[in-house]
Amino acid sequence: MSLVIKIRNITRDFPLGSETVKVLKGIDLDIERGEYVALMGPSGSGKSTLMNLLGCLDTPTSGSYELNGKDVSSMSDDELAEIRNKEIGFVFQTFNLLPRTTALENVALPMIYAGASKAARTERAKEVLTNVGLADRMDHKPNQLSGGQRQRVAVGRALVNRPSIILADEPTGNLDSKTSVEIMNLFNEIHKAGNTVILVTHEEDIADNAHRIIRLRDGKVESDTRKEVITEQL
Repeated sequence: MSLVIKIRNITRDFPLGSETVKVLKGIDLDIERGEYVALMGPSGSGKSTLMNLLGCLDTPTSGSYELNGKDVSSMSDDELAEIRNKEIGFVFQTFNLLPRTTALENVALPMIYAGASKAARTERAKEVLTNVGLADRMDHKPNQLSGGQRQRVAVGRALVNRPSIILADEPTGNLDSKTSVEIMNLFNEIHKAGNTVILVTHEEDIADNAHRIIRLRDGKVESDTRKEVITEQL
Protein backbone atom coordinates (compact mmCIF):
# COMPACT_ATOMS: atom_id res chain seq x y z
CA MET A 1 0.00 0.00 0.00
CA SER A 2 1.12 3.56 -0.63
CA LEU A 3 0.99 6.26 2.02
CA VAL A 4 -1.39 9.11 1.32
CA ILE A 5 -0.59 10.87 4.63
CA LYS A 6 2.73 10.89 6.48
CA ILE A 7 2.98 13.11 9.55
CA ARG A 8 6.11 13.38 11.69
CA ASN A 9 6.36 15.14 15.05
CA ILE A 10 3.63 17.68 14.24
CA THR A 11 3.05 20.40 16.82
CA ARG A 12 0.58 23.28 16.76
CA ASP A 13 0.80 26.17 19.20
CA PHE A 14 -1.61 29.09 19.53
CA PRO A 15 -0.69 32.38 21.25
CA LEU A 16 -3.17 33.41 23.93
CA GLY A 17 -2.23 36.80 25.33
CA SER A 18 1.26 36.39 26.81
CA GLU A 19 0.85 32.60 27.01
CA THR A 20 1.28 29.93 24.36
CA VAL A 21 -1.25 27.11 24.25
CA LYS A 22 0.25 23.87 22.96
CA VAL A 23 -2.64 22.04 21.26
CA LEU A 24 -0.79 19.32 19.32
CA LYS A 25 2.30 17.93 21.04
CA GLY A 26 4.33 15.86 18.62
CA ILE A 27 2.03 13.64 16.56
CA ASP A 28 3.24 10.89 14.21
CA LEU A 29 0.68 9.40 11.84
CA ASP A 30 0.67 7.29 8.67
CA ILE A 31 -2.51 6.73 6.67
CA GLU A 32 -2.44 4.43 3.66
CA ARG A 33 -4.39 4.94 0.47
CA GLY A 34 -7.84 3.36 0.75
CA GLU A 35 -8.02 3.35 4.56
CA TYR A 36 -11.20 4.22 6.47
CA VAL A 37 -10.19 6.11 9.61
CA ALA A 38 -12.16 7.69 12.46
CA LEU A 39 -10.48 10.45 14.46
CA MET A 40 -11.89 10.70 17.98
CA GLY A 41 -11.21 12.50 21.23
CA PRO A 42 -12.88 14.64 23.89
CA SER A 43 -13.35 18.37 23.47
CA GLY A 44 -9.92 20.02 23.68
CA SER A 45 -8.05 16.86 22.63
CA GLY A 46 -6.76 18.49 19.45
CA LYS A 47 -8.83 16.53 16.92
CA SER A 48 -10.27 19.63 15.21
CA THR A 49 -6.81 21.21 15.02
CA LEU A 50 -5.41 17.99 13.54
CA MET A 51 -8.28 17.85 11.04
CA ASN A 52 -7.51 21.43 9.94
CA LEU A 53 -3.88 20.43 9.39
CA LEU A 54 -4.83 17.26 7.50
CA GLY A 55 -7.17 19.34 5.34
CA CYS A 56 -4.48 21.94 4.60
CA LEU A 57 -6.65 24.62 6.23
CA ASP A 58 -3.79 25.34 8.64
CA THR A 59 -0.04 24.70 8.86
CA PRO A 60 1.86 23.17 11.79
CA THR A 61 4.11 25.10 14.17
CA SER A 62 6.76 22.41 13.67
CA GLY A 63 7.09 18.96 12.16
CA SER A 64 6.39 17.70 8.64
CA TYR A 65 3.25 16.68 6.74
CA GLU A 66 3.50 14.87 3.42
CA LEU A 67 0.33 14.43 1.37
CA ASN A 68 0.82 12.08 -1.56
CA GLY A 69 4.57 12.53 -1.25
CA LYS A 70 4.41 16.35 -1.30
CA ASP A 71 5.56 18.27 1.77
CA VAL A 72 2.61 20.57 2.46
CA SER A 73 3.78 21.76 5.90
CA SER A 74 5.67 24.74 4.50
CA MET A 75 3.50 25.67 1.50
CA SER A 76 2.13 29.16 0.86
CA ASP A 77 -1.59 29.91 1.20
CA ASP A 78 -2.06 29.81 -2.59
CA GLU A 79 -0.30 26.45 -2.87
CA LEU A 80 -2.39 25.07 0.00
CA ALA A 81 -5.60 26.28 -1.69
CA GLU A 82 -4.64 24.41 -4.86
CA ILE A 83 -3.81 21.23 -2.91
CA ARG A 84 -7.12 21.48 -1.02
CA ASN A 85 -9.11 21.74 -4.22
CA LYS A 86 -7.34 18.86 -5.98
CA GLU A 87 -6.53 16.43 -3.20
CA ILE A 88 -9.14 16.85 -0.44
CA GLY A 89 -12.92 16.55 -0.48
CA PHE A 90 -14.53 18.18 2.58
CA VAL A 91 -17.87 17.25 4.13
CA PHE A 92 -19.00 19.44 7.04
CA GLN A 93 -21.65 19.07 9.72
CA THR A 94 -23.41 22.23 8.47
CA PHE A 95 -23.34 21.21 4.75
CA ASN A 96 -21.89 24.63 3.66
CA LEU A 97 -23.94 24.76 0.45
CA LEU A 98 -24.57 27.96 -1.52
CA PRO A 99 -28.26 28.71 -0.86
CA ARG A 100 -29.16 30.32 -4.19
CA THR A 101 -27.64 27.69 -6.45
CA THR A 102 -28.93 24.28 -7.47
CA ALA A 103 -27.58 20.94 -6.29
CA LEU A 104 -25.87 20.55 -9.67
CA GLU A 105 -24.18 23.97 -9.42
CA ASN A 106 -23.11 23.34 -5.82
CA VAL A 107 -21.48 20.04 -6.78
CA ALA A 108 -19.77 21.52 -9.85
CA LEU A 109 -18.25 24.43 -7.89
CA PRO A 110 -14.82 22.86 -7.08
CA MET A 111 -14.37 22.10 -10.79
CA ILE A 112 -14.66 25.82 -11.59
CA TYR A 113 -11.62 26.45 -9.37
CA ALA A 114 -9.89 23.52 -11.07
CA GLY A 115 -10.42 25.20 -14.46
CA ALA A 116 -12.72 22.56 -16.00
CA SER A 117 -14.99 23.50 -18.91
CA LYS A 118 -18.71 23.99 -18.32
CA ALA A 119 -19.54 20.83 -20.29
CA ALA A 120 -17.06 18.76 -18.26
CA ARG A 121 -18.36 20.24 -14.99
CA THR A 122 -21.98 19.49 -15.83
CA GLU A 123 -21.27 15.94 -16.96
CA ARG A 124 -19.21 15.08 -13.89
CA ALA A 125 -21.63 16.76 -11.46
CA LYS A 126 -24.56 14.80 -12.96
CA GLU A 127 -22.56 11.57 -12.64
CA VAL A 128 -21.71 12.26 -8.98
CA LEU A 129 -25.24 13.31 -8.00
CA THR A 130 -26.58 10.11 -9.58
CA ASN A 131 -24.03 8.10 -7.58
CA VAL A 132 -25.16 9.69 -4.29
CA GLY A 133 -28.82 9.01 -5.06
CA LEU A 134 -29.97 12.47 -6.17
CA ALA A 135 -30.53 12.00 -9.90
CA ASP A 136 -34.05 13.46 -9.51
CA ARG A 137 -32.98 16.46 -7.38
CA MET A 138 -30.27 18.09 -9.51
CA ASP A 139 -32.21 21.31 -10.16
CA HIS A 140 -33.37 21.75 -6.55
CA LYS A 141 -31.89 24.45 -4.33
CA PRO A 142 -30.81 23.60 -0.75
CA ASN A 143 -34.04 24.98 0.80
CA GLN A 144 -35.99 22.49 -1.34
CA LEU A 145 -34.01 19.54 0.03
CA SER A 146 -34.13 17.62 3.31
CA GLY A 147 -31.11 17.60 5.65
CA GLY A 148 -30.06 14.19 4.39
CA GLN A 149 -30.35 15.29 0.76
CA ARG A 150 -28.30 18.41 1.49
CA GLN A 151 -25.59 16.26 3.03
CA ARG A 152 -25.66 14.04 -0.09
CA VAL A 153 -25.09 17.16 -2.19
CA ALA A 154 -22.16 18.05 0.09
CA VAL A 155 -20.75 14.52 -0.32
CA GLY A 156 -21.13 14.83 -4.10
CA ARG A 157 -19.26 18.14 -4.05
CA ALA A 158 -16.48 16.50 -2.02
CA LEU A 159 -16.16 13.71 -4.61
CA VAL A 160 -16.37 15.76 -7.80
CA ASN A 161 -12.63 16.42 -8.28
CA ARG A 162 -11.72 12.77 -7.50
CA PRO A 163 -9.67 13.76 -4.42
CA SER A 164 -7.10 11.62 -2.58
CA ILE A 165 -8.96 11.99 0.73
CA ILE A 166 -12.55 12.53 1.83
CA LEU A 167 -12.38 14.45 5.12
CA ALA A 168 -15.69 14.51 7.00
CA ASP A 169 -16.17 16.60 10.14
CA GLU A 170 -19.11 15.32 12.22
CA PRO A 171 -20.99 14.56 8.96
CA THR A 172 -24.13 13.31 10.76
CA GLY A 173 -24.14 15.92 13.54
CA ASN A 174 -27.21 17.75 12.18
CA LEU A 175 -29.14 14.65 11.06
CA ASP A 176 -31.69 12.36 12.72
CA SER A 177 -30.80 8.73 13.45
CA LYS A 178 -32.38 7.22 10.32
CA THR A 179 -30.77 9.78 8.00
CA SER A 180 -27.43 9.34 9.81
CA VAL A 181 -27.50 5.63 8.98
CA GLU A 182 -28.21 6.44 5.31
CA ILE A 183 -25.32 8.93 5.13
CA MET A 184 -22.94 6.47 6.81
CA ASN A 185 -23.99 3.79 4.32
CA LEU A 186 -23.07 6.27 1.60
CA PHE A 187 -19.62 6.79 3.17
CA ASN A 188 -19.18 3.02 3.35
CA GLU A 189 -19.95 2.77 -0.39
CA ILE A 190 -17.50 5.61 -1.11
CA HIS A 191 -14.82 3.75 0.80
CA LYS A 192 -15.58 0.48 -1.01
CA ALA A 193 -15.13 2.35 -4.31
CA GLY A 194 -11.49 2.94 -3.29
CA ASN A 195 -11.53 6.33 -1.58
CA THR A 196 -9.54 7.15 1.55
CA VAL A 197 -12.05 8.35 4.16
CA ILE A 198 -11.21 10.20 7.39
CA LEU A 199 -14.11 10.89 9.76
CA VAL A 200 -13.88 13.26 12.70
CA THR A 201 -16.55 12.30 15.21
CA HIS A 202 -17.32 12.07 18.92
CA GLU A 203 -19.99 9.39 18.37
CA GLU A 204 -18.88 5.79 18.91
CA ASP A 205 -21.55 4.32 16.60
CA ILE A 206 -20.41 6.58 13.75
CA ALA A 207 -16.74 5.71 14.40
CA ASP A 208 -17.67 2.02 14.31
CA ASN A 209 -18.12 2.32 10.54
CA ALA A 210 -14.38 2.94 10.18
CA HIS A 211 -11.75 0.20 10.05
CA ARG A 212 -9.29 2.14 12.18
CA ILE A 213 -9.93 4.40 15.16
CA ILE A 214 -7.34 6.96 16.27
CA ARG A 215 -8.05 8.55 19.66
CA LEU A 216 -6.44 11.81 20.73
CA ARG A 217 -6.07 13.09 24.25
CA ASP A 218 -4.26 16.24 25.39
CA GLY A 219 -2.71 16.81 21.98
CA LYS A 220 -1.23 13.33 21.59
CA VAL A 221 -2.31 10.03 20.05
CA GLU A 222 -3.72 8.01 22.94
CA SER A 223 -4.55 4.89 20.93
CA ASP A 224 -4.57 3.68 17.33
CA THR A 225 -6.72 0.58 16.80
CA ARG A 226 -7.29 -1.36 13.61
CA LYS A 227 -10.30 -3.64 13.25
CA GLU A 228 -10.14 -7.05 11.71
CA VAL A 229 -11.88 -6.55 8.38
CA ILE A 230 -13.75 -9.74 7.51
CA THR A 231 -14.15 -10.26 3.80
CA GLU A 232 -16.97 -12.55 2.80
CA GLN A 233 -15.91 -15.67 0.98
CA LEU A 234 -18.03 -16.43 -2.07
